[in-house]
Amino acid sequence: MDRRKLLTGAGAVLGAAALPLRVAAQSASGSASDPATVKALNDLFDKIFNEVVDNAPTLATSLGLDKGERAPLKYKLGDASEAEEARDAARNDKYITALKAIDRSKLSGMDRINYDTVLWSGENQKSGYDKFKFGSWGSGQPYVLSQLTGSYRSVPDFLNNQHTIETKADAEAFLSRMEGFATLLDQETERFKADAAKGVMAPDFALDRTLEQMAAIRAIKGADSSMAKTLATKTAAKNIAGDWAGEAAKRVDGVIAKALDAQMAAVKAARPKAVHDAGVWRLPDGEAYYTFAARAGTTTTLTPDEIHKIGLDMVAELTAEADTRFKALGMTKGTVAERMKALGDDPKYLYDNTDAAKEKLLEDLNVQIRAVEAKLPQWFGVLPKTAVTVRRVPKEIEAGAPGGYYQRPTLDGSRPGAYYINLRDTKEWPKWSLPTLTYHEALPGHHMQISIQMEAQGLPMLRRIGGFSAYSEGWALYTELVAAEMGMYDTDPTGYIGYLQSALFRAIRLVVDTGMHSKKWTREQAIKYFVDTNGDAESAATTEVERYCVWPGQALSYMVGKIKWAELREKSKAHQGAKFDIKAFHDRGLVNGPVPLQVLEQVYRDGGFIG
Repeated sequence: MDRRKLLTGAGAVLGAAALPLRVAAQSASGSASDPATVKALNDLFDKIFNEVVDNAPTLATSLGLDKGERAPLKYKLGDASEAEEARDAARNDKYITALKAIDRSKLSGMDRINYDTVLWSGENQKSGYDKFKFGSWGSGQPYVLSQLTGSYRSVPDFLNNQHTIETKADAEAFLSRMEGFATLLDQETERFKADAAKGVMAPDFALDRTLEQMAAIRAIKGADSSMAKTLATKTAAKNIAGDWAGEAAKRVDGVIAKALDAQMAAVKAARPKAVHDAGVWRLPDGEAYYTFAARAGTTTTLTPDEIHKIGLDMVAELTAEADTRFKALGMTKGTVAERMKALGDDPKYLYDNTDAAKEKLLEDLNVQIRAVEAKLPQWFGVLPKTAVTVRRVPKEIEAGAPGGYYQRPTLDGSRPGAYYINLRDTKEWPKWSLPTLTYHEALPGHHMQISIQMEAQGLPMLRRIGGFSAYSEGWALYTELVAAEMGMYDTDPTGYIGYLQSALFRAIRLVVDTGMHSKKWTREQAIKYFVDTNGDAESAATTEVERYCVWPGQALSYMVGKIKWAELREKSKAHQGAKFDIKAFHDRGLVNGPVPLQVLEQVYRDGGFIG
């Protein structure tokens, strides 16, 4: 799928913004970039961007660019074959060569930051696919099919939420994409078989979850499928005549069902050979693979051992603070995890596990968004123009989906940003835990950062569309701290416990991700550590741990990124003294766009925030 396309995934290039706080492209010595070199660099960025979008139909739709000359892309989903992975790799090699042909010494300030960011991304991806020819090449995702990866779970959600319908042609394009869905399934089935022959497949428990999700999707008849219902609803809203629901149902019950049956059969055939070992250490050259995945996730050179130690230290620090806060509430008995669990089990903090109560939960989240939105101008100079909405994770995929995630808006703002919450079991979301989730996923977290990035004008489009997990997830986790400083918990002491639980949750990730993939922890050992440390429901901890099993390294990005943001803020305070301005600090980091953490420090140095 397109998220694996060159420079558009979690380890991709990021955007710098020509907004009010952007300084002129000058080095510390005051020398400006050479204009001809800057033009060559930006021309190359434009060339890369156009070629990436032209080869990534769902990315084009996601960005709202499937119009005009790119309208034919709206009829396609992309290519998941191994041959396309090889073409992606060849394109990446070509771009690295072209970028290295540009004289970096003639660039300064943000022009040099742009250069370093794009080159880091391309070379990091290359280091992956040159060595490991399985999974999604160069991405750090080792399994073609799992409870988190595969078109079977991503395409229906994409069609339902991102494919727009205004005309009959758009409806026909929807049907064409449904046929393309079957092709993607077939391609991924072949890739799965090839990887399984190399001994590369998800652990047995992950494959069981995968089959469970596939079976749930396959059990839905065409007329009842979300795709058929979506197409019928959207065409009716635009008065587009035709039996669109019937046509969609034919495809669900026909080519899609056939392809899904074949995929399920392949997974079932491989399942007896799957092992229970959770970590990627068991894969071909698995230790090196995890080193690559950790570098891709954190955009640093921290080793697994170093990250594990950071996690243990953070767990101890946050547990001590939580203990103090619980005592202030009069909760003194038991471990911090036991007190977290007791607070989570308290009926007064729980929503009923009914659809009506879940709708009320979503309404309450919108109220929280408006409350924090009112305080943003005191802490940020640049604010997003695009709105954010709250949505429920589709029921078909909620069993294996994460607790929450963010979907970016279109470039023109015609589709708002969306913050998804998994409501498979409302007990996983006691009321005191929800404010922090809102600050992370919406404001001032992901929605603020990504919207500002995408709304930026006067910068290479290539950097407006990408993202590094360590930068963006680190920012979102850092803004949970900022929300506390904004006073969002001043009258909500249990909400502050939710903030601490969220931070502790991310610190635990450092321990269990490195534990499973580097230190050979079992799945059960990781789940027990989670529950014993944080008091999470075992069902929630299980979903999280199984996520880390199939996406090694990504979970490291949150806390490692937060630590870097907080560290840079303290360095800026020390360097600037009385001149330090929190709004200027935040704007500097946002308007100059996502970068690897190693480059982020240079962004602040160029701006005079640190020495």
